[in-house]
Amino acid sequence: MEHILTQSDPKTAVDRYVKKCKDVGFDVIEISSGFLSLPQDDWLRLVDKVHDEGMIAKPEIGIQFGAGGDTSSAELESLGTSDPSKIVKAGKQFIDAGVERIMIESEGVTENVTKWRTDVIEYILRELPSEKVMFEAADPAVFNWYIREFGVDVNLFVDHSQIVQLSCLRAGIWGMADTFGKITTFR
Repeated sequence: MEHILTQSDPKTAVDRYVKKCKDVGFDVIEISSGFLSLPQDDWLRLVDKVHDEGMIAKPEIGIQFGAGGDTSSAELESLGTSDPSKIVKAGKQFIDAGVERIMIESEGVTENVTKWRTDVIEYILRELPSEKVMFEAADPAVFNWYIREFGVDVNLFVDHSQIVQLSCLRAGIWGMADTFGKITTFR
């Protein structure tokens, strides 16, 4: 969506893109603006556009501008991060607009940082319903931490090559020193 929004006629390009996604069978469209400054009202209009086509809008929000691609940690750090209250406010508006799940960008939180911003994660989970939030976890050490801290039901987005590791961690049959044999549920 970020690329589509940079076209000379973004309204027409977005209309064509959303229709094409539906025509080829996609049911979810991620709406991210890691590289764009996009007013919240525009994000909400994009959510409505996706929903109007009968698809699921999945906004991706984060505290790090310039997230994604191949930007170095030093470059990202020099840009600074947004106040986490900005993404919580946006998350609440997305939920009010009928969004099923909000993706939390890992860059600036657990990726491309010198120290993980666990305070940001705690704040998000305090302010937004956990079933509506999905955290990007781009590394086994990161998803290991999420499962240890928040349990097996925390919503995580991992690379497809890590699904077996994550599933085994949730089942308690894989883990790192701090989690192996220590993950369980009572259902």
